[in-house]
Amino acid sequence: VQLQASGGGLVQAGGSLRLSCAASGRTFSGYRMGWFRQAPGKEREFVSTISRSGTNTYYADSVKGRFTISRDNAKNTGYLQMNSLKPEDTAVYYCAARPGYLTGSYYRDLDYHYWGQGTLVTVSS
Repeated sequence: VQLQASGGGLVQAGGSLRLSCAASGRTFSGYRMGWFRQAPGKEREFVSTISRSGTNTYYADSVKGRFTISRDNAKNTGYLQMNSLKPEDTAVYYCAARPGYLTGSYYRDLDYHYWGQGTLVTVSS
């Protein structure tokens, strides 16, 4: 499956952005989807993940209550709604996917097989 992330940009602290992850090539509904981010000088970190059906979602503590992950399998697209953005949310955001039948860890980047190209989110103070 090929992934294309979009929706990044420059926003003031307290603002909102919605990232999109468009999938192609395979049946999107067969994949777990995740979002990761990498800030300058830091390692890539887990942000959120959503199951194939969208029933189960998980978040990093740093974004819980502010970010919402969702998906529209009919449109082959996943989303990350980011509210109450903080300067520390500044990073390149990546969407990722792995076959939905896989179990086990879902919060490490090595748990995912497919990656989008990343979209930059900059939050100014």
